[in-house]
Amino acid sequence: MRVKLSHLTEKQEWVHKHRACEKLPQDLESLLNSKPGIQAFRCFLRSEFSEENLEFWLACEEYKSTSGSRLTERAHNIYMQFINPDAPREVNLDSETREALMGLMEEPTADTFDEAQHRIFSLMAKDSFPRFLRSSFSQQPLRVLRKTFFERHQDCRRLVW
Repeated sequence: MRVKLSHLTEKQEWVHKHRACEKLPQDLESLLNSKPGIQAFRCFLRSEFSEENLEFWLACEEYKSTSGSRLTERAHNIYMQFINPDAPREVNLDSETREALMGLMEEPTADTFDEAQHRIFSLMAKDSFPRFLRSSFSQQPLRVLRKTFFERHQDCRRLVW
């Protein structure tokens, strides 16, 4: 009988330990370094119709590793998609940062979007992320989050958790 009880205790400790690992990171930087964290944050932002800041931040991360031959093309795409005043997914940047970016677009480098990316990160950290932390998207273990979200948002089913 003692063997069975000790086995149950070990199993409960294992389950508790692994459930704790399912929790999402509680700071934005850690969240953005976690694939499940990015996906949960993206789905939260999508539910608020405001995922352009995260998409811009991710595009900038990808841009930093772009090869030299594709740098100009990729910079132009990011600019047209997120920075240009008529951009379909325009991010909220101050005019000074926006104007500085316009000047850098002729000869973009790997760090062209660093200042704008930093400003958008700060905006997400002060605005979207605190709301995310208070939402059901960060309050539940990931397995519950997946099920609940997929029931509500069929368009996110293609996300890999």
